[in-house]
Amino acid sequence: HLATSLPLPSEGDHLRPRIDLIVFMIDIKNKYSLKNVEASLAHVAASFFLGKVCFLVTGVGRVNYCSVEMSSIWKLGDIYCSPVLYCELELERIRVATAQRLLRMLQICAGHVPGVSALSFSFLLRNS
Repeated sequence: HLATSLPLPSEGDHLRPRIDLIVFMIDIKNKYSLKNVEASLAHVAASFFLGKVCFLVTGVGRVNYCSVEMSSIWKLGDIYCSPVLYCELELERIRVATAQRLLRMLQICAGHVPGVSALSFSFLLRNS
């Protein structure tokens, strides 16, 4: 499910599936995307920051067109103890690899990978 910002609308709460992973997308070419993520973070329960949140930074292949300071993004990852992934959506092979990586993270966060917890996996991602 996709949302442009948080909080999610309350109507349909009873129909909403369990949330296993939240991926905040930040487009480094759009300063408002970072502001939107920062505003949305206040609506996430603290328990999600124990391995069930990550930041996906797009547009990294166009560093000359940055509107967002990379240090601001690194700081978000540090403050919220969440991994930061980088990708260039315009390159198919990187887009596919990123999607596969996110799918694996989701499988772990949903508890479908025996012996690996979301918290331990998040810790490994942050230290790699």
